[in-house]
Amino acid sequence: MKPLLLIFAYLVVVASPLILSWLVGGSPRLFHQDLASGLGILAFSMILAEFVLSGRFKSVSNGVGMDVTMRFHQVMARTALAFAFLHPFLYQGTPSGGQRPWDPTRQLTITTDFVSLSTGIAAFVLLPGLILLAIRRTQLDYKYETWRLTHGIGALLIALLLLHHTVYAGRYGSQPVMTWVWLAMTGVAVGSLLYVYLLVPLLDKARPWRVASVTRLTPKQWQVTVTPDGHCGLDYRAGQFVWLNVGHSTFSMKENPFSICSAPAGGLELSFMIKELGDFTRTIGQTKAGTIAYLDGPYGSLCVDGRTEPGVALIAGGVGLAPLIGILRQMRLSADLRKVKVVYGNRAIDQIAYLDELGAQDVTYVLSDPPENWRGEIGFVDAALMDRVFSEEEFSEWVFVMCGPAIMMDIVEDHLIERGTPSHRVLSERFDYD
Repeated sequence: MKPLLLIFAYLVVVASPLILSWLVGGSPRLFHQDLASGLGILAFSMILAEFVLSGRFKSVSNGVGMDVTMRFHQVMARTALAFAFLHPFLYQGTPSGGQRPWDPTRQLTITTDFVSLSTGIAAFVLLPGLILLAIRRTQLDYKYETWRLTHGIGALLIALLLLHHTVYAGRYGSQPVMTWVWLAMTGVAVGSLLYVYLLVPLLDKARPWRVASVTRLTPKQWQVTVTPDGHCGLDYRAGQFVWLNVGHSTFSMKENPFSICSAPAGGLELSFMIKELGDFTRTIGQTKAGTIAYLDGPYGSLCVDGRTEPGVALIAGGVGLAPLIGILRQMRLSADLRKVKVVYGNRAIDQIAYLDELGAQDVTYVLSDPPENWRGEIGFVDAALMDRVFSEEEFSEWVFVMCGPAIMMDIVEDHLIERGTPSHRVLSERFDYD
């Protein structure tokens, strides 16, 4: 029910300004003129709703899943861009000029006041740039922290520009009721930024952690373990993740999402499996014990607690093992009687982490570049491999939990659906969406 309620709430929020504008806007205009206004109204309300779909609000992301939240965030951003792009071109043939704000006679004109138009033009230019930079962030290869900062500032600037344009250039936005509606919605959007970047850091500062150890797992993968400093730790479920900040102020942009690979039943310490990839992770092995750390979380719904399926399939690729080994550890520590099978793919044998702990029973290791004496599976985690590992009964009755490269998860998810696995029994988590 919660996903349905959240979808309903989203539709209500996004559609409310359009419905209210129709109620208070006076006599109708030509269809293409009202369509232009309607698309602009929808685009603005959708952009404001994007602030709450950032993934940093647990009531949303933990309710429907981080994957669904972030994918919805992306799709709605692109839909808003399409609406915003069409908005000005549909005013073709509309008389311009006239008194501003709109006079009581409701003259069917659009403003020629450049100040009122300029903010809309600026937002019209900035919006596609903001979205394209998000889509091409990896290819452009600039720092994650830089992208986070520019994305937040850019979104805030666009919201303020559109607020001015809507109120001072719009026939409907100039109505007193709608002005207050837009002010309130923009206030909520700005407030969400203040919550993420000011209030949460203040709360995190009161609950510091300390690095207890940094252990090499493979040539480029490390286990970082932190312990609570003066508080009772974190209430989380196996498979969830946090935003981890090591050695920096709580107000720093240098925080990154990492899955927890420890188990709640294992004690207060939290462990993270981190691969050397970006600016922060390349130096993770140099982190000293005692370094201060801060956590914001937990987030995510990649969890099997309380589920009734008779078996759990854990499908991991590379560092995607992190949340899944946390689930496996919790099941072992809590004497969970459900059957478990693990499929774990890597390129080379020296990339296999936690080999001794995983063992060989009910674990299928897959290497794309194996040594000559390799006795496990060769190739990739694909449909054929899944058919060799799982039976027809397991496909239909088990819950499948996966984390790894996007291409692996796409292939496995599609095959599971083809084999009759219900979608609610396929759980996945991605940290890369484009």
